[in-house]
Amino acid sequence: MTAAPSPSAPLPLAGGLVLRQAQPADLDQISTLLAERGDEADALDHRLVVADPEAGWPASAVVVDGDRVVSTATLLDEEVRIGDIRLPAGQVELVATDREYEGRGLVRALMQWAHDRSAARGHVIQAMIGIPYFYRLFGYEYAIDIPPAPTVRTPPPGEAAPALRAARPSDIPAMAALQDMTQDRFDVAMPHSAACWRWLLEHEASTLWVVERGDTVVAAGRTTPPDDDEVLLAEAAALDDAAARELLRGVAALVPGGQVRVVHRAGTVTAAAWREFLDHGPRKQAEQYYLRIPDVAALLDRLRPLLWQRLTAAGAERAGRDIVISTFGAHYRIPVHADGLGAVVTGGAMQGPGAVGGAGVAPDHLPALLFGPHGIEGLTRIRPDVYTGEEELFQALFPPLTADVLSYYLPY
Repeated sequence: MTAAPSPSAPLPLAGGLVLRQAQPADLDQISTLLAERGDEADALDHRLVVADPEAGWPASAVVVDGDRVVSTATLLDEEVRIGDIRLPAGQVELVATDREYEGRGLVRALMQWAHDRSAARGHVIQAMIGIPYFYRLFGYEYAIDIPPAPTVRTPPPGEAAPALRAARPSDIPAMAALQDMTQDRFDVAMPHSAACWRWLLEHEASTLWVVERGDTVVAAGRTTPPDDDEVLLAEAAALDDAAARELLRGVAALVPGGQVRVVHRAGTVTAAAWREFLDHGPRKQAEQYYLRIPDVAALLDRLRPLLWQRLTAAGAERAGRDIVISTFGAHYRIPVHADGLGAVVTGGAMQGPGAVGGAGVAPDHLPALLFGPHGIEGLTRIRPDVYTGEEELFQALFPPLTADVLSYYLPY
């Protein structure tokens, strides 16, 4: 088998184009391209990434035609927690192509670069938000629900000026601790990386805010810039109900008489504290985060301690038997021992896993099975190519999961 090219090595493309790591000399052209094809704020975001010691220029790639930058993409390092398992992950952002060069497969080539770099950095999944359907062309599938953002009917009352202020670099530990506390109740969580916290303080697409009580940060959130008298409050976290209400009151004061929407984080302090102030209407359209699983066996191997924990909690260990999961074109056997699960063994095509007590899961539903809100029981009801040969076993292995994702760009 031919080894994959190094993600840092220049790669010749058709028509004399070359894909390579971005360089400081490319900065102005990348900034111009991102501003023209996306938003002017994207140029600043790219500068923040490549100037950061934890990311730097190796995180960004370009396609060039001679000295002209015609396409670009950036890979960010992330981490996804599921149960007590922490999975290194990648996130592709800041993708843009010059209009004259569209339709030539440049994004596909850059996505391959990103996935090769992601693998080299030890990532076992990739997560992202992006154009509907488009990234399914590159192996991504919808998996985790994006929460709704209901409108604030009336802000919490109060006479004194709200104790809200813009966050400072010294607030990062307190904000991160509040987010850790908030995300702890979710089965699946993606927190902000340390680098991301630094970038969020400086970029222009959103603002971080805190509420102080004495010298202690007791609430934090992130807002979009007020636009046409509307503001979105996301990533809200609070120590208690009073702090949550003060946060909402302060954000409402940013747009007097305007509309405020808040991202609903079910089961959290803010969700409970704001219940009486929000209009919860029916959702008009499904919205989800993309996930990509590059190596199913490698991911299942990482998840073995969690799967064993679920089995023992349900009393379904069944030592001496294999757990069989088929994606139809391949299948995966996980031996069940008396003291844990053995290493995952990959096999060939298996069209009828139910005959051996296994589960069939079409590959495009695997991210939703492992990280999503339906579990195998729910997916079986809505997807003909998801089924089990042994319901009790697989319902214990793959229950419905709650999730909370903090991404660099807000998906609203």
